[in-house]
Parts: sequence; structure tokens; C-alpha cells
Amino acid sequence: MTTPSTLNDPAALAAAVRRGERRALARAITLIESTRPDHRVRADALLTALLPHTGNSVRIGISGVPGVGKSTFIEAFGLHVIGRGHKVAVLAVDPTSQRTGGSILGDKTRMVDLSRDDGAFIRPSPAGATLGGVARRTREAMLICEAAGFDVVIVETVGVGQSETAVADMVDLFLLLLLPAGGDELQGIKKGIVELADLVVVNKADGDLAATARHTVADYRHALTLLRHEADWRVPVLSCSAITRAGIDAVWETVGEHRAAMVAAGRRSARRAEQARAWLWSEIRESLVESLRRHPDVRAALPDLEARVTAGTLVPAAAARTLLERFLGRPVGTVD
Repeated sequence: MTTPSTLNDPAALAAAVRRGERRALARAITLIESTRPDHRVRADALLTALLPHTGNSVRIGISGVPGVGKSTFIEAFGLHVIGRGHKVAVLAVDPTSQRTGGSILGDKTRMVDLSRDDGAFIRPSPAGATLGGVARRTREAMLICEAAGFDVVIVETVGVGQSETAVADMVDLFLLLLLPAGGDELQGIKKGIVELADLVVVNKADGDLAATARHTVADYRHALTLLRHEADWRVPVLSCSAITRAGIDAVWETVGEHRAAMVAAGRRSARRAEQARAWLWSEIRESLVESLRRHPDVRAALPDLEARVTAGTLVPAAAARTLLERFLGRPVGTVD
């Protein structure tokens, strides 16, 4: 049973997570999301203990514009997958206010039935300053959920448009959810998020939109033939209704087909290895920026340099070079 002392001991917390204790799971994710230096030390110890018990889940990233029905789709999809004997974890990333730094974190209220199911775990997290539609610690949260026994992990991105690409670097399958539309909407297929999708699903294929959805599916199937994709996987375009649950079973079947194709081609392990490498460099970049901001010489010089840059009396590149030199304690060499 989880006790207050257990929550403060990484080894004991890891054991509680492995037993599937919900309080321990929530506490573990809170710990890895903390920015306190002492918490980061404990978080690293926790993840090291859990790492051998991770990697066995199906990782699915889901993105789409606001209003496409991501939460409704995830609830219907999650309940369907649980009905097939799986355990589903949903890591939902909410947008963070640039003014107040706050987030609503209301995903559980939009997935009421799924949140009540014993086979599901829903964790909303603020995006913070991290770009790409995900939170900085989403990858680590995925590992914790896997160690807790969840064999399907879904990452729901913020959903703000073509920039939602970071999730593709941390999942096995990237699912793009679309609204029934046509014509000019297809212009967005040329570059960006559609090229990264492993599966395209047109939601809200019901009622008056059913016919429009069929046309959208046909249009995207044709348009996707113009894009380059892996030889061992041709991106399917499906339709569904998250409200009526029609077509949800086909989406899950396609997820299984994609997994089988990737394993057969040897690409699943290669993809995860490359994702681990990308994770390493992402962490290096963000940690370096944090360290730079905390450096006393940088903090002392930053207000004046920022004021001069905003006033237009100093070039940003020169200000950045000055700060880097203060951080490194030596001149910054030029790049040819």
C-alpha cells in the first residue's frame, strides 16, 4: 500500500507503480514533471528503476485541429480497446497561457465514461513552453504508464495546427484526425503534419456530414498517393463517428496492422531507437537553456541586453553571443 514515505522513496515508488497503484502512478508523473533539482534526481532514479519494465505498449499519438473531436474520439476508441482486453493510458496535453502560465486541464471532464473505467488512466498535463503540441515530460510519462501495466498509451496533442509534429517522434503510430471538408482544405496536405501521419481518420462521419465525409476520404486517399511514404506501409484514410462509435473498430484493426507491418519490416525497433536519440538531444537543448538562464552572470546581464534588443539599439545575435560568452566563460567562435 502506498504511504507518504513510499512516495518519497524512488525504489518504493517504482515498486508501487509496478503494482499498478493509481496514487503511485499519479505521484510518479507529478515527480517527473517537477522542475526542482532535488526532484529531478529522484525522478531519474525512479525512471532508471522502471526502465526494464517499459517498451511493451502500443504508443499512439493523436492530433487534429480544435473542434475535430479528439476527446470524443479518444473516449470511444479507448473504451473499444479496453473492451478488447487492453489497458489504456491517455496523456492529454493542454495549451498553456502565455500570459498567466495556467492551463485548464479539463480532459477528464470531456472523457467522463473513459475516466470511470478501471482499465483506463487519464493524465492531463500543461504544454508549458514546450513546442510541438506535447509537454516536455510526455516521453517519461509514457514509460511510467507502461511500467504500470498499460499496454496502449495514447498521447493527445494540444491541437493547434501544422506545428503538431513533435508527437511523431515519440510514438509508434501517428494518427491525424480530420473534419469532413474538401476543396481548399486539401491545400494543407502539401507539407507538414499530413506527411508525418501513419493513419488519417475523418471524424464526424454521421448525419448531414456523412456524405461529405465520404468525399473527404476519397479526396485524401487520392492526394496521399502524391506523397512519399515508406515502402512497407501505405497510409490508410478511414472515416468514423466518435458519437455513434461507427468505424472505431476499423481504426483499432488498422493500428494492429501497422504494428505487424512495422515489426515484420524491422522498423519498429529502429524507429524507437531513433526516437531515443531525438529524446536525448531534446533534453540536452532544453537543459542547456535552463542552465543558461540560471547562470548568475547571464541573469545579471539579461535585463539590460533584453532592453537594448527591444529598443532596437542592439542586434539580437550580438546579445545572444554576449550571453553565451558569459555562460561559457570564453569567447564564442564564429561558424563558417
